[in-house]
Amino acid sequence: MKNKVILTACALLAMATAGAQNAYDAERLLGNDLNGTARFVGMGGAMGALGGDISVMGTNPAGIGIYRSNDVALSFGFNNTAAKSNFYGTSMKEDRTRASFDQIGFVYSNKIGNNTSLRFVNFGFNYHKSKNFNRLFSMGGILDNGLSQSWQLAELMDIGMEGVGVTGPESFQDKIIRVDNPYAKYWNKLPVLGVLGAQTGVVDWPTGQDRVMGWDCYSNNFFSKETGGISQYDFNVSFNIEDRVYLGATLGVYDVSYNRFSSYTEDLNDDFGKENGGYTLDNYYTLDGTGIDLKLGVIVRPFESSPFRLGFAVHTPTWYDLRESYNANLSSNIDYYGEAYNQNLGDFLIGRDYDYLTYDYNLTTPWKFNVSAGTTVGGLVAIGAEYEYQDYSSSKLEDVDGYPLGDQSSVDDYLKGVHNLRVGMETRIVPEFSIRAGYNYTSAAFAKDSYNALALYSTHTDYNNTESKNTFTFGLGYRGSVIYADLAYKYDMYKSKFYPFDDVELKAAQVDNSRHQLLFTVGARF
Repeated sequence: MKNKVILTACALLAMATAGAQNAYDAERLLGNDLNGTARFVGMGGAMGALGGDISVMGTNPAGIGIYRSNDVALSFGFNNTAAKSNFYGTSMKEDRTRASFDQIGFVYSNKIGNNTSLRFVNFGFNYHKSKNFNRLFSMGGILDNGLSQSWQLAELMDIGMEGVGVTGPESFQDKIIRVDNPYAKYWNKLPVLGVLGAQTGVVDWPTGQDRVMGWDCYSNNFFSKETGGISQYDFNVSFNIEDRVYLGATLGVYDVSYNRFSSYTEDLNDDFGKENGGYTLDNYYTLDGTGIDLKLGVIVRPFESSPFRLGFAVHTPTWYDLRESYNANLSSNIDYYGEAYNQNLGDFLIGRDYDYLTYDYNLTTPWKFNVSAGTTVGGLVAIGAEYEYQDYSSSKLEDVDGYPLGDQSSVDDYLKGVHNLRVGMETRIVPEFSIRAGYNYTSAAFAKDSYNALALYSTHTDYNNTESKNTFTFGLGYRGSVIYADLAYKYDMYKSKFYPFDDVELKAAQVDNSRHQLLFTVGARF
């Protein structure tokens, strides 16, 4: 072990954080994928002022007020998600293709009369997958300057032990490493990942040194698999007033299901540059929960003789009740100690006053504001545009009693206001067939200096700073007298910077992310 001092901001702040949830946990549930009916996706979702599609009840609820007949639709398709990483000159790529059930919904149109101010009262329901978490990712390479995750663990242990008054290698051996440790009270105040590192030799306090130390890593590898999504159920009521003003409200109910497995491996060198075995940290994480929000919208035709429309919608925060469950396993075969070690977090915590393997908490997302405009030209071309804003930094992480979680400050400091621009058009080629195209731009959610501050019982050190996203869409549509069918293709692309651990000298893995989606919708209007 080399006597290096790498004091990262993550290590310095670790003891101040009281909860494992931070900006990265909040951001995971913020924003939406562009998904719904194939017509909606094919036009880039830019239908907030145009209305007349089942999916608009999730963006501008007043759009359902445009309907003058009943509608039912079903959508399904395929998703291919890919991530290509470049880390210190080593490139890796993972991709995954899965079938998906994306949407089902209906609109019931209730005509009031032609001579009354209130012309229609419409009701609607729509299910769609608002976020898709399915993703495979890998990165790895040869590290410069012997950088290692073990030094982050060592710094955590150093600061933690100073706080509880454990000093010297002898105390470290007696009070931290011993499996039959009688000093369990110290574990309640020390970072569990650092303690697991001490149990497996990933960190140590060698005789003659004045601090906990890590190792030099000459190569590493990271792999993660994410599955699940957010299912959104929208219940809508909307009103048509004199065919000039349309009002709508949508109650949204959300079901969250997220699973993640990650594995990080390092091959180590000793002080003389020789191979010295290595270690693997596996993390298992699930997140489940439900949420609810309310969306209100209006569409106005300012000129009676013109099809031009203006729309405005506001979405209340989504109030999520969440439960996370996690476990971790750290194993090593470091030659320095002459044997292999394996320590599971769940086994380690059994019978001790340190059970954080499940945790309930609440997330309140920001308000969302949407303005839109749309028109038709000669009954043959429809054009729509939307702008949406949501201030991610105003998200609130709280425990079940309503108190802010310890790392709420990371949300305030590292998340930003997110801008979303959507444009789209539809052109009727012949009476039965149309073509569509759309584009979305979504600005970055994270500040440039964002990082993952580890709490006392955090066990994953990696984090991924996503940048702005571009989405391109194309579509085809068929309209019969009753039956209709639509096809859409969507391509998402964005870059991100991935860090397997936090160190001031560590370069990020540069990641190119993409998703291809092919979407089919069949429906009937009657």
